[in-house]
Amino acid sequence: MNKNILKKAKNIRLIAMDLDGVLTRGELIVLESGEEIKFWDIKDRMAYAILRRSGINIDLAWITGRASKQVAIRAKELKIKYFYQGIGDKLVPFEEILKDGKYKSEEVAYLGDDWLDLPVLKRAGLSVAPKDAVPEVLKVVDYISKYNGGYGVFREVVEIVLQARGEYDRVLKIFDK
Repeated sequence: MNKNILKKAKNIRLIAMDLDGVLTRGELIVLESGEEIKFWDIKDRMAYAILRRSGINIDLAWITGRASKQVAIRAKELKIKYFYQGIGDKLVPFEEILKDGKYKSEEVAYLGDDWLDLPVLKRAGLSVAPKDAVPEVLKVVDYISKYNGGYGVFREVVEIVLQARGEYDRVLKIFDK
């Protein structure tokens, strides 16, 4: 792992992210009823459990351009501290979150994959993109994930933060009894 990435990851207090193309593959099925179906990776779901059980105090934020009942339900279920959907300018809620949580930008990791994410990616202390993000995003981020969107990008970031803090082995032992 790049030492600069680990240095940036060490002091992360908030992980904020886009959803479609990061936590999901960016595919959307719309039923006749209008209900939307998205596919979520179980490795990313496990990352939420890892953070909760680790005792490490890292807050979470979702800032997504689309509005979806399914996403609102997942945000509540996963206890996402800051949840914004239907957002066209993601920098506005990002700045609100920084102010509300008294975060410095260098204490925030942001995961994004498309043009709407560019302003936040440029402001965050650690910017991360899935390897299948658009070229303009890949040019500006600090770290390009080994994974495509929807296949464990968030989990990878959580593991990087744990490694940077020297907590990886301790947290793994919680699960490996």
